[in-house]
Amino acid sequence: MPNAPESPRRVPRVTVDRDGPLLVEGPVEIVREDGTVVTSRRFQVAICTCRRSRIHPWCDTSHRRRVKEETGEEGDTP
Repeated sequence: MPNAPESPRRVPRVTVDRDGPLLVEGPVEIVREDGTVVTSRRFQVAICTCRRSRIHPWCDTSHRRRVKEETGEEGDTP
């Protein structure tokens, strides 16, 4: 409608965890490298940054099994 007032845009919030996924307030659309689009309608999504997830781009907590570089020990397992 041309005369309808604009609704205020919600600013999405992204939470960064150095050892984990990006937490993004949803719903979100992600454009992959090949141009395909994946969508989540959840109120918050975890986006994989370690690329170990079997359901990439969504996080499946695979980062927890990563070997820690400084100690050579394995991380927590789910």
